[in-house]
Amino acid sequence: MNKFEVQKFEGHTGWVKSVTYSPDGKHIASGSDDMTVRIWEVATGKEIQKLEGHTGWVNSVAYSPDGKFIVSGSNDTTVRIWEVSTGKEIQKLEGHMSFVMSVTYSSDGKFIASGSADRTVRIWGAATGKEIQTGTVWSVSFSSDGKFIASGSSDMTVRIWNSELD
Repeated sequence: MNKFEVQKFEGHTGWVKSVTYSPDGKHIASGSDDMTVRIWEVATGKEIQKLEGHTGWVNSVAYSPDGKFIVSGSNDTTVRIWEVSTGKEIQKLEGHMSFVMSVTYSSDGKFIASGSADRTVRIWGAATGKEIQTGTVWSVSFSSDGKFIASGSSDMTVRIWNSELD
């Protein structure tokens, strides 16, 4: 370890593509080319969950605002929702035609946005898994109030989308 490194979590057998802290800061979720999502305890560095089900590299992971769920996006073109406490896959969201590169929850936890190499963003109901809206993008992020989605695209633009879908 170098002088700035505090801790190292080992266990993945492929490149780690995405990491995110849980909302309470006690855990880290990581997604890897080994097709797994792993949950680590920050205090000990111990792996506490290994989430398996993707059949391609996991490119992006995000916690729900309440920390009860993790969403992951993969080269297998799926978005998956996992229950943190059990490690079980709750839903598999399908619709993208290429790699899912980015996933995120809205600040209220009601929606999930996913950005894909197929140049679309899809908005899903977090509770139902139902696709609500589609647009053309590469990367996505919800505003802190959850009312808007920012997207980046291969057409060299950043766009703001209205997420008020109800």
